[in-house]
Amino acid sequence: MFINMDKITIDGLEVFAKHGVFPEENILGQKFVISVIMYTDTRKAGITDELEYSVNYGEVSHFIKDFVQGHTFKLIERVAEELAQAILLKFDLLEKADVKISKPWAPIGLPVNNVSVEISRSWHKAYIALGSNMGDKKGFLDMAVKKLDEHQLCKVIKVADYICTEPYGGVEQDMFINSALELKTLLTPDELLTLLHEIEASADRKREIHWGPRTLDLDILFYDNSIIDTEYLQVPHSDIQNRDFVLIPMAQLAPFLRHPVLNITIKQMLEKLGDR
Repeated sequence: MFINMDKITIDGLEVFAKHGVFPEENILGQKFVISVIMYTDTRKAGITDELEYSVNYGEVSHFIKDFVQGHTFKLIERVAEELAQAILLKFDLLEKADVKISKPWAPIGLPVNNVSVEISRSWHKAYIALGSNMGDKKGFLDMAVKKLDEHQLCKVIKVADYICTEPYGGVEQDMFINSALELKTLLTPDELLTLLHEIEASADRKREIHWGPRTLDLDILFYDNSIIDTEYLQVPHSDIQNRDFVLIPMAQLAPFLRHPVLNITIKQMLEKLGDR
């Protein structure tokens, strides 16, 4: 997803805060040592010498201090998770953050220099297919786009035109309205799938007939360059190469996106389908 992955590092920031499993840790507090590696494209800042094109590490340092002192969690795993998410949401130029939380005064009753948790979190690019052939079809698609864009951990980047298509799969039913969108998200694939199912449920989606009519159908087509094959989720979508109602809107969004399994682009898949 990322072209340049330059790094800006804040190393060993000491913060006195109140996190821990034991009550006295939440009352008395203790020292935490925080290191953050921030991934961004520094090329323009390096050429122009202007701070607006980079991430202000001083501002980030104060944000870390205020965030860690302004919350109380039992586990440093939770501190790291919440802090990484907060940094990525706050600073628009960041694509990824590695966060290390160290607890030098960890109450374990044994001589130890340090206990720490280190995580890596980043924005991901996903493509979602949208479809409806019941009720207010356009209204259901509009609702899905709005709910995804309003979710704290998602940003809708582009939405393809809505198109009217024939039903797929041999079940007699009404015409569909279909589209696709590009999404930037901090959710994992499983978390994103759960969100899509929640949005479908809000449209009273029923799963009674395979390939049958539905108020709203949302599918993960691509998630970064990932290949996922589980009982509940297949990414890339297993039948995308045979579905013009998916390929046509995807060709608007990302014609040169390459399928990580078939090793051909969206444009090439659409051309091959047209030839058939």
